[in-house]
Amino acid sequence: MSNMSLTDALRGRRSIRHYDTARSVTREQVEQLIDSAILAPSWKNSQTARYYCAVTHRAVAKVSACLPEFNRNNCRGAALIVTAFESNRAGFDRQGNPDNECGNGWGYYDLGLHNENLVLQAQAMGLGTLIMGIRDGEALRAALDIPESQTVVSVIAVGYPADNPDMPKRKSNADIITWI
Repeated sequence: MSNMSLTDALRGRRSIRHYDTARSVTREQVEQLIDSAILAPSWKNSQTARYYCAVTHRAVAKVSACLPEFNRNNCRGAALIVTAFESNRAGFDRQGNPDNECGNGWGYYDLGLHNENLVLQAQAMGLGTLIMGIRDGEALRAALDIPESQTVVSVIAVGYPADNPDMPKRKSNADIITWI
């Protein structure tokens, strides 16, 4: 475990597309990432995030088969985490009615909060990540027996970076803040 500051983790995190194929992420490391994800806030503490984790070669191959070729190439040598959320819970009342116009948008929002914790924890542990939204959600559902009650969102590659890309240009506060 690193003593990396939050600011260092935020500034150092990158989308990694080349992993060290000689080093493997362990189940225990993935569990540590998920432990960090669990600490994120969620709508009415609904905690709807779900993770399907592949660390063995066989399991990684099963998930990789549901990715387009460019993403299979981008995550070679990494463990893979499929992210999903329980639909129709975050953003809904107990009768199943949306609490506001966002509806299941809150499930995506909450999962994003969880995933941000996950990728920052990976950075603090010296691991790299790549969040992939281009994937075959229905193939993942079938291959991993993901229930219809869940919305499949992304696949996150986690591994030891084989390169250290520069930070892409970021917008400034002036670009995104409207003071009221």
